[in-house]
Amino acid sequence: MAIPVIDFSKLNGKDRAEALAQIAEACENWGFFQLVNHGIPFELLERVKKVCSQSYKLEREEGFKNSMPVKLLNDLVERNYMNGTDEKLEDLDWEDVFILQDDNKWPCQPLEFKETMSEYRRELRNLAAKVMEVMDENLGLPKGYIKNALNGGEGIEDAFFGTKVSHYPPCPHPEQLKGLRAHTDAGGVILLFQDDKVGGLQILKDGEWIDVQPLENSIVINTGDQIEVLSNGRYKSVWHRVLASRDGNRRSIASFYNPSLNATIAPAPQLIQSVTKVANDHDQQQAYPEFVFGDYMSVYAKHKFLPKEPRFQAVRAIKK
Repeated sequence: MAIPVIDFSKLNGKDRAEALAQIAEACENWGFFQLVNHGIPFELLERVKKVCSQSYKLEREEGFKNSMPVKLLNDLVERNYMNGTDEKLEDLDWEDVFILQDDNKWPCQPLEFKETMSEYRRELRNLAAKVMEVMDENLGLPKGYIKNALNGGEGIEDAFFGTKVSHYPPCPHPEQLKGLRAHTDAGGVILLFQDDKVGGLQILKDGEWIDVQPLENSIVINTGDQIEVLSNGRYKSVWHRVLASRDGNRRSIASFYNPSLNATIAPAPQLIQSVTKVANDHDQQQAYPEFVFGDYMSVYAKHKFLPKEPRFQAVRAIKK
């Protein structure tokens, strides 16, 4: 079983209806899909691979060797050996990570890092907007509905757009911990440029962990918790994780189009009305509460690696 691979360029031709249907099916039944022919120049993607790998080598590799994950894993292995036990590190990720935003400090090396990643982020932001418009169309929502909701209203540009650059270095004891623990993403639309040689990303599908297969120059799309709410449950955020590995240094560049902290998130009225036609029970009409995204993030920060349903319940209580 493999996650859907969709040719995004078909939206511009005679096969548009087919591509729309494929994206709808992927959003409804998978929560993850890979886009090919997405319009981002391959030459730019090659530069992104190069500068991110060089930046890790030049600025971060030595630091990771002395990091808390390395220390705690070494201590655990020694303790297991001495006690004849097989404990695992359940609350730790084997990951080196930094975040790129428009207004924070970026790596200095290599010299072309900022120029390349700024160009990449512009391309990804535009692709996110196109993906959200497709979701609007498939859900029967006005064009721009999801983007406006995440920004806090029509004509407002206040959404958070961050890029998380991660590396998962070779791990001497990958059976003892995860590269990244299982979770759903808190926000809106996530666009991942993953390593095309070193795997490890998995999603939970029908109770089974499925590999997200490396596919050169593809962009992996997944839907976050807020898309689940806006769609009134038509689209689901999905559990995913990254396995640690003895071999290779997995590179992962995930860009998040997330709501403004001040944005009010709730199911789209049109989707509540569509439920009303088939169910008169008021409890079935709106499956999710209305809440301020900043309140949701306060809950998520404490419960990221736990089931999402209690998070929705918690913000419902805050709103009351």
